[in-house]
Amino acid sequence: MNTSTRTTTGAPTSQKASYARYLAEAAGTFVLVFGVVGTAVLDAGATNVHGAGVGFLGVALALGLSVLVGAYAFGPVSGGHFNPAVTIGLALSGRFSWKLAPGYVGAQIVGGLLASSLLVGVAAGGPSGFAAASRAAGFASTGWGPLSPGGYSWWAAFLIEVVTTAVLTAVVLLVTGGERNPAVAPVAIGFTLTVVALVAIPVSNGSFNPARSIATAVYGGPTALGELWLSIVAPLLGAAVVGGCAALARRSAGATAARVPSATDLPIAD
Repeated sequence: MNTSTRTTTGAPTSQKASYARYLAEAAGTFVLVFGVVGTAVLDAGATNVHGAGVGFLGVALALGLSVLVGAYAFGPVSGGHFNPAVTIGLALSGRFSWKLAPGYVGAQIVGGLLASSLLVGVAAGGPSGFAAASRAAGFASTGWGPLSPGGYSWWAAFLIEVVTTAVLTAVVLLVTGGERNPAVAPVAIGFTLTVVALVAIPVSNGSFNPARSIATAVYGGPTALGELWLSIVAPLLGAAVVGGCAALARRSAGATAARVPSATDLPIAD
């Protein structure tokens, strides 16, 4: 989640350094998807098999902790976005290079798909019928109607995804960069993800991350694929609004600073 200021400057980097960043983004997104989707499918979904599960709180905590671990492990290399929406929001704000953005997004999608593919394999080794039932239920995919744990409409899911991703992007921008302590940022971002997940899971099953939603939709059946657009468009819109506002605020602050007279320019009273 951009916990290192080294990735926010947009400065040119060598091809080798870029590959290291892409690999770190893929690995971090793998950890995120493996943690949250694995918990949702194998543990929260265990209520259908064993009579016990972690519920929404457990899934939300898994998301926050997975991002926390990924940010500390891979953030020093790539900045720890692990989310195409965050990458686009940071690029729009001027805090990240557009040149690196496509590689980051591609790496995030690949990392997420690797994690979900591994989880499909794990589920296949579960109790009889577990894997088929998990995929028939959407494999923790995000969306509305049948994919919404609370049965919410598409516009409710769209709204919650826009707002929660906007909150996440705003927190990332506020706790990273400048003179801020990079050791604190992963904690703040992890807690933020836990809170917004608790709000969003009953409505949309909690995406705010297109890479996470793509990773599950490919195994979630026709409904998941048909509703995937919402989990891509809404998070990107929320991040874009915050990133655009941040860019405007930076330009405004720069213009204001340029207009403020120095002490030597102030008129002296008679």
